[in-house]
Amino acid sequence: MLVARLNRRGISVTGVTKATLGLPDIANAWLRAGVSGLGDSRIENIDTLRRAKIEASIVLIRSPMLSQVDEVVALTDVSLNSELEVIRKLSFAAQQANRSHGVVLMIELGDLREGIMPDLLESTVAAVLRLSHISLEGIGTNLACRSGVSPSSTNMAELSSLADSLETAFGISIKTVSGGNSANLNWALSGGDTGRINNLRLGEALLLGCEPLHRQTVEGLYTDAITLVAEVIESKQKPSQPWGDIAQSAFGEVPQGDDIGNRVQSILAIGHQDIDPGGLRPPQGIDILGASSDHLVVDSSNSPNQFDVGDEVSFQLNYSALLRAMTSPYVAKVITNRESPSS
Repeated sequence: MLVARLNRRGISVTGVTKATLGLPDIANAWLRAGVSGLGDSRIENIDTLRRAKIEASIVLIRSPMLSQVDEVVALTDVSLNSELEVIRKLSFAAQQANRSHGVVLMIELGDLREGIMPDLLESTVAAVLRLSHISLEGIGTNLACRSGVSPSSTNMAELSSLADSLETAFGISIKTVSGGNSANLNWALSGGDTGRINNLRLGEALLLGCEPLHRQTVEGLYTDAITLVAEVIESKQKPSQPWGDIAQSAFGEVPQGDDIGNRVQSILAIGHQDIDPGGLRPPQGIDILGASSDHLVVDSSNSPNQFDVGDEVSFQLNYSALLRAMTSPYVAKVITNRESPSS
């Protein structure tokens, strides 16, 4: 649905697999759905995709580490870059491998993460064009990830204008103008002028069905494609307040809340080492009380179903909880094929 809607706006979709650690099942599902290519921030994940015989175009969406330029050239078609020293090393690595490597230059438009300052862009492009084994594929930017700066008609128009000025100054064609990530969806689908923007790098929206600026559901998408399931390892009546001399918990927290008497407290076999507890959405009637490294404590007093040891509880996740759960080796990843309700 997103691929179709954005294609009508002249925008292709790069499916970003980093939150799934380059899981081939997810990558193949997205390719079948029509994404133009795949992106990931970790070369290790891209290696996983290549070992799974995925032949799609793959872009490294984090600026390459100097220590990994050989792997970047070997495994990816394009990388996002903001440092000339790195691009020069990529050129040398590409020369050694007897191939060309594509780069998209990232431009700083206010979020203060990666990017070349706009007034230094032309001098950077001039230096890149002198490198024999580098192909300048385009320009891009990233917003919202660090400082929450929203994509807007103003900053997207600036990116388009920079593409135009580079073509005029150097007589080149800027093929890709990558406007950003899932945070761009409200702007891209609003019906306004999209200018030169012809690519978005989407991860969260494809996985969780929401846009990152306000965590609102994207119309037509499901928000329950990914579920976290945890097992109950203890379930008992316990007081609602701790007793004794109270100091900080293992993660620097101090218990808050009122004494509301005894409650049914259940413990699940998952914790901070596996997920972001604040990013879990529990079933109706269950409240998350807290977590340690390996334990998630919930109040199940108001649940229509009381838990026994060995029962399983399902949670929906936000992006932070998903990222940590996928990274944890203690969380099994199970792919299921479920027909849609309409089929």
